[in-house]
Amino acid sequence: MDFFGSTQSCAYFRPAPPVGRVLPNLSTMKDSYKCFARPQPVYHHLNLDWKPKTRYKISFGEQNDADGPSGDDTKMPPLAPSNAAPTTPEEWRRANTAHLRQSEASRRQAEKMRAETSRLIQVQDQLTRKAQSETSRRIGERMTDIAFWTNELSYEVEQLVRDSEMLKGVKTRLEKALSVTEGPKQMAKECLYHRQKKLGNELITDTVEKELVQEVSVIASCQEQIQRLIDKTMKQLETNRKVQHVMEKDIDDKHAAYHIEDRCHKLMDFTSGIAFFMDVDRMDVSFCSASVPESWAKFSENSILLSQSERAATAKVRDEVERVVEVTSREMWSQYHRVNIAFASCISETAEAKDKLQAHLAKTLQEVFQTERTISALEEAIRNKEAPLKVAQTRLKERSKRPNIELCKDPPHSKLLTEIHSINGTVASLKLHLAEARDSLQQLVNSKATLEQELFAKAHSLFIDREKCMGIRKIFPSSPRLAGYT
Repeated sequence: MDFFGSTQSCAYFRPAPPVGRVLPNLSTMKDSYKCFARPQPVYHHLNLDWKPKTRYKISFGEQNDADGPSGDDTKMPPLAPSNAAPTTPEEWRRANTAHLRQSEASRRQAEKMRAETSRLIQVQDQLTRKAQSETSRRIGERMTDIAFWTNELSYEVEQLVRDSEMLKGVKTRLEKALSVTEGPKQMAKECLYHRQKKLGNELITDTVEKELVQEVSVIASCQEQIQRLIDKTMKQLETNRKVQHVMEKDIDDKHAAYHIEDRCHKLMDFTSGIAFFMDVDRMDVSFCSASVPESWAKFSENSILLSQSERAATAKVRDEVERVVEVTSREMWSQYHRVNIAFASCISETAEAKDKLQAHLAKTLQEVFQTERTISALEEAIRNKEAPLKVAQTRLKERSKRPNIELCKDPPHSKLLTEIHSINGTVASLKLHLAEARDSLQQLVNSKATLEQELFAKAHSLFIDREKCMGIRKIFPSSPRLAGYT
């Protein structure tokens, strides 16, 4: 049995020609082939035709022009015309032998080409699958790194937020403590003020006055320390917010990157939505890339180290606050007791016109208190306008950085100018009212001083010490209030 050819599905052959026949059977009918190999499935890959594009066509005579030109690459040569010159048997045998040799060489070349092509396809398929698998593995490792640093940053942000909230509580305590100390300070100053109204020989610099001056000095020193700690906590909170913003921005970027990497990791050959993107492999990422793996990891690590450093600084501030608040509270209470002892040693006589003095003085003091509250409210209102004014001015400043034609005098620009002028006008109005309130407060203080002067002129000097000074000093903030706990 001689094999004459093969396809992807089976091998075809036919019996050898019988002895005595010279020409081979040229029939191409199906009955002239017999398949002994089991048909194999044909796989289609990468839109390649599974059938060979080479078709054979035997033409007898001239080609039919109606069929049009053929698009096949390879065609069988036409048979020799019937009127060709006769050949000798020897020439016929040589020609037949040459045809067989040429056919055998062509078959060997085709078999070699098919074997090399099959091997090349398998090798390239393996390389492609290996490259895709390696890329998927690298993307998975990248996702793991992103998740690791995201968790580290999130944990550090939680710790920083917790420490910042604790520091905010400490700041609130300091503000309460500062506001509480204003009362004792004003009380000591008022005692000194009252004692200056003594008449005659009673107007002397005694132990009580010295202790009152010392009390004012102690309270002022404590207020300076508390105010310094408030400023320090505010700066620390601002620094913590900046670090927190950097880490939260890094976390948001990592979340976005993780989702992108996750989508890329899930892409497969059969995934819908994949497409060709021309020249995407020619993009130079060096111009658009902001980091390399080392600097990428170093950035998050530096953020965490900076956060840890700021948390340590926050803890130091809290410890300093606890220490300073305890010391100042103890100092103010100690001085308060010394002043009271000095007052008790000087009191010996009864005061006159106690009811009338207390009635008029109570009204004046109440109005002073209300006016001070009004002044505090006006000052707070002025401070509250600083943030909106900063926002408007910052927006106007940032918008002035718009490049080229984008620097447009648009409605937002006009609105920002209007907003700034409006806020400035509001602040000016509030300051005017504040000046009027302060003038009113000064008038109240002067009225109180005049009233006290008239009363002091009619009363004994010890009436001031016992009824005025000691009456004011009966109430002093407790240690928890001086520490800002209540």
